[in-house]
Amino acid sequence: MYIDDTITAIATAPGEAGIGIVRISGEKALDIADRIFQSNKGKKLSQMPVRRMTYGYIVNPDTGEKIDEVLIYYTKGPYTYTKEDVVEVNCHGGIIPVKKILELILRSGARAAEPGEFTKRAFLNGRIDLAQAEAVMDLISAKTDKGFDVALDQLDGALSKKVGGIRQKLLDMLAHIEVSIDFSEEDVDEVTLEYLVHKSIEVEKDIDNLLKTADAGKILREGLNTVIVGKPNVGKSSLLNALLRESRAIVTEIPGTTRDVIEEHLNIRGIPLKIIDTAGIRETEDIVEKIGVEKSKEFFNKADLIIFMLDISTELTKEDLQIMELLQKKKALILVNKIDLPQRVDLKEIKELIEDKKIIKISLVEEKGLEAVEEAIEELVYRGEIKAKDRLLVTNVRHKNSLERALKSIREGVEAINRKMPLDFVEVDVKNTWEALGEISGDTVAEDIIDHIFKNFCIGK
Repeated sequence: MYIDDTITAIATAPGEAGIGIVRISGEKALDIADRIFQSNKGKKLSQMPVRRMTYGYIVNPDTGEKIDEVLIYYTKGPYTYTKEDVVEVNCHGGIIPVKKILELILRSGARAAEPGEFTKRAFLNGRIDLAQAEAVMDLISAKTDKGFDVALDQLDGALSKKVGGIRQKLLDMLAHIEVSIDFSEEDVDEVTLEYLVHKSIEVEKDIDNLLKTADAGKILREGLNTVIVGKPNVGKSSLLNALLRESRAIVTEIPGTTRDVIEEHLNIRGIPLKIIDTAGIRETEDIVEKIGVEKSKEFFNKADLIIFMLDISTELTKEDLQIMELLQKKKALILVNKIDLPQRVDLKEIKELIEDKKIIKISLVEEKGLEAVEEAIEELVYRGEIKAKDRLLVTNVRHKNSLERALKSIREGVEAINRKMPLDFVEVDVKNTWEALGEISGDTVAEDIIDHIFKNFCIGK
C-alpha cells in the first residue's frame, strides 16, 4: 500500500532521561534530515553510509542555530519497521531537546504521527499482520515474564500461523464444495460429504482448543481481579502482607481496622493479580466502616476470583454464612486461617455449605499454607486444560470474539452437512468461518476496526 506523506513523533517516554529519540518515517524522511542535520565535518546525512550512526548536530536551517548534539541514522525501506524510509534522531533526553527537534521536523515537511501510526504503517505495508501489531502493545504493557513471553510469540506470528493453518483447511473445504456444485452431475457428492464431515470436525476442534486458552490469556494480559473477603479480624490484611512480602496493610486485633479497600498489584507464578483487601463484610453502625463494607460488596461482585477467609478458631457466624451463599456462583478459594489455634469449625460443614470450592488450611502466624494458595491460584487460571508453560494463548478479547463467531459458524456447517442440506448452505457456513478467522490477522477486518485498534497505541509506536 502506497502512503505518500511523512510522519514524525517522539519515540521515547516523556521526562528526564539520558537519551530521547525522535523518529521520522516516509518518503521525505531523508530530505527532512538533510535540511536539519550537519555532521561534525559539515556533511549531510545523505552523504553518509546507510544504517550507520553518525555524530553531529541538529541545526535550524533558517538561523543556523544549533539545537542539540545528536547521533542520527538513516535506513532505507523496505528494510525498516514501517517498510518505509526511516530516520531516527538520538538526542539528549528531557522535555526541551526532543520537543525542539520535533517542532523543527514538523516545520520541515513532516506531520505529527497519530497514536500507533508507525505500527499501523507496518501493518498496511504488509510487514506484520493485525495480530502481530496488537502484540506490540501487549509487549509494552506486559506485567509479568509469562505475559511478555506470550506477547513475544504472538509478535513472532505464533497465533497468526495457527489461525492461518485453520483458514487453509477451510479454503480446501471451499474448493471441494465448489467442485461438487460446479460438477453436480458427476458422482463426487458422497466423497465430498465424507471429506467435509472429517475436515469440519477437525476445524471445530482446532478453534475450540484455541478458545479454551482465552480466559487464561485474558488474565495474563489484564491481570486477575482478586478480592479478599471475610468477617473482620479473620486475617485478610495479614494475607495481603504475606503475599506482597511486605507490611502494606495495618494489622491489629481490633475488628474493623480496615475501613476502606486496599488495592495492590503482585505477580504469583507469572500470573498478574490486582488484589484487593476489603473491609470486613458485616453489619455495623460505624458510618465510615459502613461505607467500606458497601465498597467491599461492590468489588466482590466485579471480581474474577474471591479469596474467602475463615477463622478456624471461632465458630461460623451469620456473616460467614451470608458470604458463603454469595460464593456459590463465583470462582473462589476458601482459606481456613489460624490452624495453629484450637479448632472450633468443622471442615465437613464448610464443604457441605460450599460445593466445588477448594479449601486450604493456613496459618499466617506460622507462615504455613501460602505455597498451597499460590498453587491453587495457578490451577484456577490454567484449569488443567492449559499448561503454565504454554505460550500460544489467546490474550485479546477481539480475537476471542472472532473465534467464538468462527466456532458458531463451523458448528452450523457441521449440522448442515449432517442434515444433508444442499452444499450451497454448507458453503455459506464455511466461508463465514474463514472470514471470522481472517479478522484476527486483519485479512477480512473492516477499516473502522483497524483505526480503533491503533488509536489505543502510544504515540511514537
